Parts: sequence; structure tokens; C-alpha cells
Amino acid sequence: MTSVAIVDYGMGNLRSVTQAVMHAAAQEGVQAVWARSPQEVMDAERVVLPGQGGMRDCMAELRASGMLAAVLHAAAHKPLMGVCVGMQMLLDHSEELDTPGLGLMAGTVRKFSLDERLQDDGSRYKVPQMGWNQVWQADHGKGAHPVWAGVPDGSYFYFVHSFFADPQDPAHCAGQTDYGGRFCSALARDNIFATQFHPEKSAAQGLALYRNFLRWAP
Repeated sequence: MTSVAIVDYGMGNLRSVTQAVMHAAAQEGVQAVWARSPQEVMDAERVVLPGQGGMRDCMAELRASGMLAAVLHAAAHKPLMGVCVGMQMLLDHSEELDTPGLGLMAGTVRKFSLDERLQDDGSRYKVPQMGWNQVWQADHGKGAHPVWAGVPDGSYFYFVHSFFADPQDPAHCAGQTDYGGRFCSALARDNIFATQFHPEKSAAQGLALYRNFLRWAP
């Protein structure tokens, strides 16, 4: 049986991510492991890297837990899915407390700057963005990414964030969302796929993404 590891590096409550991935894995005949050791990450065929809270804290805990090398190995050798701050960490750098990232994709994590912008109903944009919003799949002339398979373009997903990914190469943006302007809400390169939104909090479409990730053969 193939396996997927959800990386637990001591940053926040991972129960909702783990339960959603385990549910999707059971449907796909994949063993899901709540990985608390580097060896469990190394042994798995696929890896999910969650994250919540501040990126500096997530990066510090990833190093302190001893998981950093295993995550970097996964990013080089097997399908890896980043979620929320787990997506932001893939980039070079974050404006949040001037924090270096993993450098797996060139780009910067930027803070929303929406003070002067109003929504269609005249209300001000709130930061963090919290709630449901649409994601528009990028195709770059090649069709949408395989992890979007069966998910209608423009589907709604659940977001909670104040910062967003700004990849240097537009081809690494796999999905966009509008919140005071378009921003990249999904990243993809080679064997890596990542979302700013929370699939585990996004009902049927979120579970579909996890199932698609488990089927994906990059």
C-alpha cells in the first residue's frame, strides 16, 4: 500500500488536515500517516506540509523538530502538497518579520495592502481575509493542473490569511483569487502543488483536491 505523510512539526493543531487527508486516503486505498518523525516523512511516497500562524514560527519549528531535511528531500523526490503557511514556506522570503523561506520556488510572500480599497458593497476589505472565496484555475496554455481534475473552475474554498504568495515565475501560479485584486492562491512546480486556502475546511471540493493529489503522478 502506498502512503502519504502529514508532517507534524509542532506548529498548531493538525487534526483537521490529518482527518481530511485520512478520509481521502481511505477512499483511494492509500495509508495516511500523521508523521511525527523525519523517518516517517522519508518512508512515505507522498507528503503534505501544513502550516498555520506566523511563517517565522513555522520555519523555526520545522528546523527545531528535525523535519527540515526530510521535507527538503520530499520536495526533491516525491509529490509534496503545501497548505496555507505550508505554501508560503516554499518561497524564498516573506515580508512577515523579514523571514527566509525554503527557497523551493523563487518569489516573495507579501502582506495584503488594502487600506484604500473598497468592496462592491462599499465596505472596507478586512485583513486577514477570512471566509469563502473563488479560485480561478491557471492553464498557461497547457490546461489546468491535474490536481484540479473534476473541480469546477471558480469553485469556492476557505481562506484565513494576511499574507499571499507572489511567485517570480508566473508559470508557477496554478490558481488565482480576487481580494482587492488578483493574487496567487495555488502554486505548482514539477512535483509540488500548494494552496493558500484550506482544502480540509472546504467541503467536497477540498476533499477532491486531496484525492487528486493522492492520484497525481508528476
